[in-house]
This record gives sequence, C-alpha cells and structure tokens, in this order.
Amino acid sequence: MALPKRRTPKSKTNSRRAHDRVAVPNLVRDPATGGFKVNHTAGGARDRKGRVIASDAD
Repeated sequence: MALPKRRTPKSKTNSRRAHDRVAVPNLVRDPATGGFKVNHTAGGARDRKGRVIASDAD
C-alpha cells in the first residue's frame, strides 16, 4: 500500500525546528582590556580568579 510523501504538515515540522538554532554567546565589555569577552569568564590574559598573568617575555 502506498504511503503519503509526508505525513506531518510543513508548518508542524518547521515549528518543531524553530528552537534548534545556534545561540549567539552573550558578550560583555571587558573593563580591563576594553575588548569583548564571554560573560562570566576571566577574559584576556587572566587566570581563573581574574588576576593578570605575568608575561614571560619581560
């Protein structure tokens, strides 16, 4: 017995897929460097507590 090409309507399929997109990360301005960083992270050249990491080039 033949089956229909699609059993569910396109609108139902598209509404189910409406939340499957990739989310844009929440970026905030880093006051130390002036650039942007991901929220709730240390940012730039800093350790996990937010202290500046001394560069080895000095």
